[in-house]
Amino acid sequence: MSGPSFRVYVDESGEEGFVFRPDGAGSSRWLILSAVVTRRENDLQVVRLMERVRQTLGRPPKQALHFCKLGHAQRVVLAREIAQTPLRTVSVLIHKPSIREPERFQSQKHLLYRYASRYLMERVSWLCRDHHKLDAGNGQAEVIFSNRSQMSYDELRGYLRKLRDETSDLAVNIDWSVVNPDAIRAVEHSQLAGLQVADAVASSLYAAINPNPFGDTEDKYARLLLPTCYRHKGALLGYGLKFWPGDFEGLKRENPQLLSFAEGLN
Repeated sequence: MSGPSFRVYVDESGEEGFVFRPDGAGSSRWLILSAVVTRRENDLQVVRLMERVRQTLGRPPKQALHFCKLGHAQRVVLAREIAQTPLRTVSVLIHKPSIREPERFQSQKHLLYRYASRYLMERVSWLCRDHHKLDAGNGQAEVIFSNRSQMSYDELRGYLRKLRDETSDLAVNIDWSVVNPDAIRAVEHSQLAGLQVADAVASSLYAAINPNPFGDTEDKYARLLLPTCYRHKGALLGYGLKFWPGDFEGLKRENPQLLSFAEGLN
C-alpha cells in the first residue's frame, strides 16, 4: 500500500478567550485539542462506527452528530462505540487561567490554538512513528482538521513549517517524517466521520474537567474513552494526555475537579 499509513482527525472543545469572571462565566477555562488516529486500512471502521451510532440513536443515515447536541445517554452510546473501534486518541488540555503570560497568546489571533497544535502533532508523530508497519504505506500521517470558520489554515501550515525549517528550539519534537505541514487540510465537521469522532473525544474530556455553570463535571464519557489514549511504555500522561501549562500534579492542586478524573489515569 502506497501513500500515507495513517489518518489523523483533529477537533477542539473550548475556545481561546481570556475573560474569566468570578462566577464562572466568560471564557472557557480549558481549551482541548484532540486527535483521532487510525491506520489507513482501518479508516472505514470509523465510518461504520458512526453508522452504528446513528442507527442506535434513530438518526437519519447521513446526519452529522455533534456531541454537544446529544443527551447524556446518547453520549454514552457514542463513547462506548468509539472505545470498541481500532483507533488511538491524543489530546492536549490547556488550562488557560494558569498561563503566566496570557498577553503573549492574545497578541496574535489563534496563536494559542497553533501552540496546542504543535504539542498535538508532536505526540501524533511519535505514535505513528512507533507503530508504522513497513508494508503499510510510507509512514506519513494524513492530518485533517475540523474546519473553523474564523481560522486561517494557511497560517497554521506556515506556523508548522517555521517550526520545521527555522527553529533551533530543541524542545520542538515533531517527527517531520510523519507530519508534512504542507499536506495538512481542513474539512467541514459534517463531511467526515473521523471529525465527528474527534469532536466526541475532545468534548468528552471537556465535560470531565471543565465545570458547568453549577460547578459539576461529568467524566463517564472520558472514562469510557481512556483505553483509546496513546500510551508509551505504559505512560499516559505526557503522551495520550498532555496537560499544559505545568504538569498534571500542579494543575490538580488548582483544580479540585481533576482529583476524581485522575483516579482513572493509572
